[in-house]
Amino acid sequence: NAYFSGFGSEKRVTLFDTLIADLTHDEIVAVLAHEVGHYKRKHIIYNLLASVLLTGLTLYVLSIFISNPLLSQAIGVSIPSFHAGLVAFGLLYAPISELTGLLMNYLSRKFEYQADDYAKNTYEASPLITALKKLSKNSLSNLTPHPAYAFMHYSHPTLLQRVKNLSKA
Repeated sequence: NAYFSGFGSEKRVTLFDTLIADLTHDEIVAVLAHEVGHYKRKHIIYNLLASVLLTGLTLYVLSIFISNPLLSQAIGVSIPSFHAGLVAFGLLYAPISELTGLLMNYLSRKFEYQADDYAKNTYEASPLITALKKLSKNSLSNLTPHPAYAFMHYSHPTLLQRVKNLSKA
């Protein structure tokens, strides 16, 4: 599809050949405006900072697990050790990862709305809406996911949420 990447002198927008083949000129410009919105709103930098903070938090939690003898005892190990701490951390990593994933997905969806709004305000909404519909159709997107599943796992708002947002005055 399309994405913005990089910072400093290495910024770029990538458009996949299928996007160029499937969309009209106006739709491509609208998608480009959306990607420029990510740049203008500094989403790459915010994502990088959030990732660094979450990685630091995860490593901090790991350090607590490997240095706390109570956690070794909680999993049934009589002599506390580094290895027992790793096992305890491994047992709880899935829920920790789920929570950090929720946070990152929430942030990503917020950024998508901001980039959509940028495209709407600097170009126009209708070609972005038709582009999103075509891209969703071509990628066989689920148009009606369960709201709880979308909240937990989707990094982008659903097509219907984006169309509703773009259609607001």
